[in-house]
Amino acid sequence: MAMRDQFVGLGERRYKVERPWGNLPAQLSYDGITDVAVMSSGRVAVLLRNDPAVLVFDPDGSLVDQWSVPDIVAGHYIRASATGRVYITDFDGHRIFVFSNDGRCERVLGARDEPRFGEPFNHPADAVEAPDGEIYVADGYGNSCIHRFSADGRLLATWGKPGAGPLEFSTPHAIAIDRAGRLLVGDRENNRVQILDRDGKWLGQIGGLYKPMAVEPTPEGGFLVTDHTPRLSLYSAEGELIGRCRTFGTVGHGCALASDGCIYIAEMGPAMLTRLTPVS
Repeated sequence: MAMRDQFVGLGERRYKVERPWGNLPAQLSYDGITDVAVMSSGRVAVLLRNDPAVLVFDPDGSLVDQWSVPDIVAGHYIRASATGRVYITDFDGHRIFVFSNDGRCERVLGARDEPRFGEPFNHPADAVEAPDGEIYVADGYGNSCIHRFSADGRLLATWGKPGAGPLEFSTPHAIAIDRAGRLLVGDRENNRVQILDRDGKWLGQIGGLYKPMAVEPTPEGGFLVTDHTPRLSLYSAEGELIGRCRTFGTVGHGCALASDGCIYIAEMGPAMLTRLTPVS
């Protein structure tokens, strides 16, 4: 019997569920996919745990490239910047790889096999580039802090400590920068997203989440959050919950938003990509 189309809603917008999406290799393991990003070229980059670390797709789902990163230990998150750079977090290798959007490694922050407590890095989770080139890292599994780097990779500041209060973290799992320049930190085990300014000042938090996994800004100034329910939540710039839907795997570990409004979700358990395509 043919499968019926499925739809979900976020606020006033309805989406068609495309699952599985993309011409994925058949040999992917159970936890092979860990994140997804839409690059400045419009192509979709999918991060795997192991090498080849990145699969690159055209928007029609065709696999067009693979990036080999033989030295990667365990990929965690991938972030694409407006400048064309791509940031890959190697959480068990204690490093951040900086790539061009054609797959050339430009820089590596951190040192393999050299975890540092309270300093960069100790199983980092995520990294994002600000419009002026500064880099912010959620560090992550061994540490409970946020690092701020200059555009040329110099450490400028470190904020945070273990705990559940303001500027305290229990697994800062994801980090993003919204349209207003605020840092959005998915504080996973505290079941919240903390909001900071770029100088590390605490501005507030969003609760009502269960183990938030990924945070993705929207062009309207709000943001999307996946959590371990599993579900996808849409918030306004003021932190108002606009809409919610479920994701279709066990864990929506990664999330990316394309310029055409399509939402890509990297599912774990089983390894799969889901695309939510706006229809109204």
